Formats: sequence, structure tokens, C-alpha cells
Amino acid sequence: MGSCFSVESRSPIPNSPTPTLGIKKKKNSKKRPPGLRSSSFDHRREEQLHRVAGRMCLNGSSQVASLFTQQGKKGTNQDAMIVWENFGSRTDTVFCGVFDGHGPLGHKVAKRVRDSLPLKLSAHWEVNLKDSNDVLKEIIMGSLNSEGTSINSPSPFEETDKNPEIFQTLKESFLKAFKVMDRELSMYANIDCFCSGTTAVTLIKQGQHLIIGNIGDSRAVLCTRDKNDSRVAVQLTVDLKPNLPAEAERIRKCKGRVFALKDEPEVARVWLPNHDSPGLAMARAFGDFCLKDFGLISVPEVSYRRLTDKDEFIVLATDGIWDVLTNEEVIEIVASTDAPSQAAQAVVESAVRAWRQKYPTSKVDDCAVVCLFLGLDTSATKRDPGKNVEEEESSSTMNMETGKDWSALEGVSRLNTLLTLPRFDEENREPGDNGKI
Repeated sequence: MGSCFSVESRSPIPNSPTPTLGIKKKKNSKKRPPGLRSSSFDHRREEQLHRVAGRMCLNGSSQVASLFTQQGKKGTNQDAMIVWENFGSRTDTVFCGVFDGHGPLGHKVAKRVRDSLPLKLSAHWEVNLKDSNDVLKEIIMGSLNSEGTSINSPSPFEETDKNPEIFQTLKESFLKAFKVMDRELSMYANIDCFCSGTTAVTLIKQGQHLIIGNIGDSRAVLCTRDKNDSRVAVQLTVDLKPNLPAEAERIRKCKGRVFALKDEPEVARVWLPNHDSPGLAMARAFGDFCLKDFGLISVPEVSYRRLTDKDEFIVLATDGIWDVLTNEEVIEIVASTDAPSQAAQAVVESAVRAWRQKYPTSKVDDCAVVCLFLGLDTSATKRDPGKNVEEEESSSTMNMETGKDWSALEGVSRLNTLLTLPRFDEENREPGDNGKI
């Protein structure tokens, strides 16, 4: 789905809003930290991240995961993905995420969030665990009577199915990490996020605990077994688009506008109060600071699920997949793949075929898929042979109702022309062009 409306994307339509991009950018009075200025610093950090054991962000696989992304027909691939085994130096913990960038510098925003968000999440998790342990020690010491025997009272940190301790700890960590990530994006000198941004659907799996943090319209789907031992798809996230009543209400209360164009009545978009731009097709995102004062937020929906032996795998994917394949189709593709290591690629290839069949005059969208297989041991990662990092980068609340598909495109014919802001093309960049709108 096109994320943003662009005056370049089509001819004017009678009686429909005319997009204007004359948005005055706020001056950022905050002093930029030195580390946010240096592109060489960023390059060194990226090289170091690529050397981290158990961390994958390129097409490849391990015994627990399969990753694949493919550029569409709109320009630079703006999708990014990551799987990080032994996350936070915990042998039973995996972090996964997919990120769908949009706007002129969406590809840079998506990669930045992919690289930085997991580090922030891990750091906040450590801090929250330490704080919890300190409080727990105080409670234990305070519960001892004068003879040194403990009083039998339930601990507020006692884990229950409804409210496990790890969920409370990680929910706070997700909220803090997303907030810091968005604030940091606003201060980067070499990435203009004023009209560029990214979605993020992320998860942490530790043992049987699954915690998901989501903004935007990328999606997480679980494959599990029902009582008849049949595979069923369980959508773990909601596509956070402006068509959702609660999202639209928040945006309107902040003076933002929500409406659809006449030739795509089912695609609600977010607009500035006094300008028919940018027409963002999601209600939450990193970046997109032109809309942050008008109802767009980067606060994630955080949910928890306790995994069981019936749960087989989880698929995270950008909307290039979900716009043309149903949840059920995706899990069947993964389940029928001979080699699990090829599962993500099989989903992407099926989506590309579906695009060409269903929308032959539309440009195929970028696609990124992460398949996380449950109940398997971790091992060394595998990458496509013969490719280095640069080559692959350039080519490349509790349980939801079972089977519920929250896509805003359900039952709606897709338009032949997609609405997108022009993408940043480094090869055809004009002298003096800084990629701003």
C-alpha cells in the first residue's frame, strides 16, 4: 500500500484534494549529540554490528529463523529486517523485527531503526530488571519478622498467566526504547525524517514467553494447531491504520485530518490541518515529524502470549506481503516449504507472483519476511554465498482472535496507481538535492 500521497504520483482529480508539500519545517533547538553528526561513526558502528554473533539482517537462515527481502519496482528497497539470537547475551532469547520505510529517505530510516532499536531495547531491559530486583530485595527484607522468618504473603512479582513479570518488565522496556528511538531520529543530521519514516513490528521470545511491540501496518502472524490438529493462523498484531476509530479519534483531537481520496475510498490517510499532504496511510510510525504534532505517534502496541507445544512458527512481514496474501495463505506457504531455511524466500516469491496476477498494472511493492520457528535450538547463521554486506543491502492485547485479518485492504480492489512520496535515488541525485520535500 502506498504510504504517502505525492503530487507527482498522478494527475489532479476533479473535486479531490490537491496535495501541496509547502510544509514549513520546525527548527530543532536541541543540540545534536556529537555521535549523531558523524557518518564515519555510523559506518564503523554498522560494521561492528554485522560482526555480532547470532545477529542476521541479510537474506539467510539459521536453525530457528529464515529471512528474505526483495526490492520491488518502486526504486530503492525501503524494507529492513533482523533476527538476533542470544539477544541480550541470553541463550534462550531471540529478537526479531521487520521495518517498512516510506518517504524520500525511508530506506535510511528503516535501517537506522533496525540497527539502533534492538540496542536500546536491550539496554532498557537490563535497567528495568535491575530496578525490579532491587525492589524485590526490599520487599523480601521487609517481609521478614523480628525472628527472621518470612511472612507468607504473595509477592507482587509472582508470575501469573494473565500478568507475568517478564511482560510487565518488557512492556516498559518497549515503551521507553520506542520513545528514545523516535526522539533520536529527530536529531540526526544525516537523515531527514521530516517526511520520511518507518513501521516496526518487533518481538522478543524468551522460552515460552512472547512479547510483541508494533507500530504501523507491518504484521505478525502465528501458525498454531487447533483441537483437530489443523493449522490455523492467529494474527498477533493489528494493522495500525487511520481507518481504526480509536486512531482516527486521536488524530482529529490533535487537529490532524483523516480522509480518503475519492478514487480510493477505503484507504484512510493522515493529512496536515491546512495542507493536503502528506497523506500518510498509517496512524503510528517512527519519523514523519511533519505529523507528530497532529496525532501521529510512535507509541507501540505491546502484547503478550504464552507459547505452547501447538505453536509452530511466527511470520513477521511488511505490507508488500499482506496486501496480496492472506494470513492463511502465508502459513500454508511456510508449512509446505521443503526446507525451513527457504521459507521466507518462498513467501516473498509467492507474493511477487500474486502482485503480477492481481494487479498487473501496479508496481510490485518491496517485501521483507522473517520466519521464526518455535521449539528449535539455535545454531550458526547462514548467509547467501558470494555476497558481502553492501551487495546484499543494495539488492535486498493478549491473544488476538484466531483467523482475524485486520488489513484495511480486505474486500477492496487495489488501485492501479500507488500513492507514494518520491524515493531518494542516490544514483540520479541532482547536485544540491538533499532529499527533502
